[in-house]
Amino acid sequence: MEKGVENLLEMLFEFHGHKCPAAPLGLRAGLAAMKRLGVERAANKELYCICETGSAHATMCFVDGVQVATGCTFGKSNIEKTEFCKNAITLIDVKRKKAVRVALNPEFQKKGLQSEFVRLRASGVEPQNIAPEIVNPLIDNIMRQPDEVLFKISDVFDYDFKQRKGTFKWYECEECGEIVFEHGVRLKDGRKVCCGCYEKE
Repeated sequence: MEKGVENLLEMLFEFHGHKCPAAPLGLRAGLAAMKRLGVERAANKELYCICETGSAHATMCFVDGVQVATGCTFGKSNIEKTEFCKNAITLIDVKRKKAVRVALNPEFQKKGLQSEFVRLRASGVEPQNIAPEIVNPLIDNIMRQPDEVLFKISDVFDYDFKQRKGTFKWYECEECGEIVFEHGVRLKDGRKVCCGCYEKE
């Protein structure tokens, strides 16, 4: 494993909180997408990622690996999740308006979903309580496989991405007094309020 990738893997597990197979698969997916696009990790908003992971299923950890690899993070608002419940991403080069889609190879994923790790998770065992001798070989296997074994990678295609402009304009909610940026301001009885106060009866 290259030193840079090894460092990212260490960063991933520290950020993610536990070892599991899905997070390094997300890391590899992000790296594969960047390689195909010919781009570097986003320092700010040079890239935008659409992650199809969704929620409430066995491999949601995938998205944390994608964030670490690409630099597309929820804090920078250059990543979004759809509810497709798939391990796939579309990575967009914002300036060039080019994109690539990377999806987990179904044959590889099926083998992973039949692993002892997933069986234990399905029985209610927390990931941090699964023995290293079960999880570490899965991670090692993921990190040494070539991209074409792990993923289906599209050709680069045009993507007319329109970035939402950030704002520095803010208001004080006239009901709760908290600061709210203009995208979240609503009018209620002629007063500028936040979304939470707007929804109150």
